[in-house]
Amino acid sequence: MSKAYVFLADGFEEIEGLTVVDILRRAGVETQMVSIKEEKMVIGSHQIAVQADVCLKDTDCADADILVLPGGMPGTLHLGACRELTDLLVKFHEEGKKTAAICAAPSVLGDLGILKGRKACCYPGFEERLEGAAVVFEEVAVDGNVTTSRGMGTAIPFALALTAQLVSEEKAMELKKAIIFR
Repeated sequence: MSKAYVFLADGFEEIEGLTVVDILRRAGVETQMVSIKEEKMVIGSHQIAVQADVCLKDTDCADADILVLPGGMPGTLHLGACRELTDLLVKFHEEGKKTAAICAAPSVLGDLGILKGRKACCYPGFEERLEGAAVVFEEVAVDGNVTTSRGMGTAIPFALALTAQLVSEEKAMELKKAIIFR
């Protein structure tokens, strides 16, 4: 079974984080919500309180198949400022493991050099932060082991793309039909 870690910081975009968790869990992917704070309770950008499964300080994420960053503000800024997380992202990238980010959060990957030479997308206005990337304006950009997406409205296609990578294209199509998504 594949394992995903979705990182939550105060000010994360709830739809982007929770849609990924919901879809991946439906697909049978063991999915952990990880608070980058000292406590599990995280407050989203629209004041929705979410109880994470674990705190980053209490897990090393070594067993993960993918690390996922939801966007939102100021959540993205908090993710980018978390040294433990950014070190983990760089390590995963160097090991050829999967990373994914949506909305403003691809800027974190861009700042770390993870997007160099890859196609990537993000929320409008963050393109200059996709350091070295070939910026595209697709709902979801998958390039090797890196997946990026544009925003709240692309959260379902983003989660389905992750499902296709972690489980199968067939499972992604099955879920797409089950949730009645276009």
